[in-house]
Amino acid sequence: MNHPATTDKTEGATLALHPQDNVVVARRDIGLGESVLGDAGLRSRSQVPAGYKIARTAIASGEPIRKYNTVIGFATADIAPGTLVHSHNVVMKDFDRDYAYASDYRPVEMIPEAERATFQGIVRRDGRVATRNYIGICSTVNCSATVVRRIADWFTPERLAAYPNIDGVVAFSHSLGCGMEASGEPIDLLRRTIAGFARHPNLAAALVVGLGCERNQVSALLDETGLEIGPLLHSFTMQDTGGTRKTIEAGVAAVQAMLAEANDVTRTTVPASHLTVGLQCGGSDGFSSITANPALGAAVDLLVRHGGTAILSETPEIYGVEHTLTRRAVSEEVGRKLIDRIRWWKDVYAPGRDVQINGKVSPGNQAGGLANIMEKSLGSAMKGGTGPLMDVYRYAEKVTTPGLVFMDTPGYDPVSATGQIAGGANIICFTTGRGSMFGAKPVPSLKLATNTPMYERLEEDMDINCGRIVDGSHTVAQMGEEIFQLMLATASGAHSKSELLGLGDNEFVVWDIGITG
Repeated sequence: MNHPATTDKTEGATLALHPQDNVVVARRDIGLGESVLGDAGLRSRSQVPAGYKIARTAIASGEPIRKYNTVIGFATADIAPGTLVHSHNVVMKDFDRDYAYASDYRPVEMIPEAERATFQGIVRRDGRVATRNYIGICSTVNCSATVVRRIADWFTPERLAAYPNIDGVVAFSHSLGCGMEASGEPIDLLRRTIAGFARHPNLAAALVVGLGCERNQVSALLDETGLEIGPLLHSFTMQDTGGTRKTIEAGVAAVQAMLAEANDVTRTTVPASHLTVGLQCGGSDGFSSITANPALGAAVDLLVRHGGTAILSETPEIYGVEHTLTRRAVSEEVGRKLIDRIRWWKDVYAPGRDVQINGKVSPGNQAGGLANIMEKSLGSAMKGGTGPLMDVYRYAEKVTTPGLVFMDTPGYDPVSATGQIAGGANIICFTTGRGSMFGAKPVPSLKLATNTPMYERLEEDMDINCGRIVDGSHTVAQMGEEIFQLMLATASGAHSKSELLGLGDNEFVVWDIGITG
């Protein structure tokens, strides 16, 4: 998959993304009979919304549809030049892909350490670096969800005013923990997610609260994940503590005792190699692969050259272009790990269920101009930039390998981001064409808009306008540099739009892959 060299050419009503493409993309709404390719004499045969595709040549039934010189589907009927190309005349089919493991691997040209970018981070005693400073209250089971929220709610801005270095007290509750499989991957996944949050660098301290009779026992959670009770980590079991009211009181008292130490932090200059960025996209449109996603990819390339880490995820949303990642894998082993996750989705997890791995996209994606999951995946994979794939992780596993890595997650953004944060992401970058509203405590989330009209309509929620690429004022490279600088500023403490709006208290959503019994 090639990143487009032609995205900077914005003349006329359409964008031609690659010389070999048989479609172009509408830069704006195009009316019936309007010129499509300037002097070429091609006119639109219908009204075409911005971001949608138009045939630039005749496409016979059964022939591949090419965008970025990549097959995104096949024509279901003869398509005349100037015709709208969308889900009504495009079908996605499985076809053989050459994984060519590691064949295109090229090591990253690292920037010399003395020249690398820095940010103002919070260095913990063990050397880990935080971008925010929260206290977290984690439930082991849904039965303690109300308790952890009540503990967190007690710590209002007024009660925390004396502790200006603490960003807040936040509850992480969920719907699992009992009535689930007592062993195996589902409960292992839940435990490593909770533990990943409890030990996250962005938490100065944490409480773990259980009921007492749940399958996800507090003691088992601590033992199996290596969490150790200490001055900044406490646990409570409601049935032992005396019930709802007494556990809330005990939790509040425990947090109060931690406040002074949690507040005793300062930001210091640290290298950008301490950044781990979770990559997300949601509410995508036809411009996502033209503006925000390749721009974020350019920022990721910069981050990796500075020694940082980026986590690409959302397995159903790389489906169809996974071969572009296996080719860039550092080894055949890493490439095969990715394909193993794709096959698990196709052969074990999703058969018979109407989910995106079947080739469909959500109604919002389709309304934004995306015909199928192949087209969505084409853009989604661009977030990871052009560098090598260094490792593949299961959901919520701790990420230890620098560079571009992949984590197996669903495409549902809160679940996906929860896994990335549990794995160590200390910032989230989220591209959107339709306008997704998202935050994810305890890490800041940056919203990257794909088009200017949406950015202007939803500016309170959007951090940066990548639509300027289509508008002609910025190149992909320039936009990537701006995103990278925004990452550094945000990691240094500058508030994102979602933080200013108070988002992020309800976006802790654990992936439920098991059976409720």
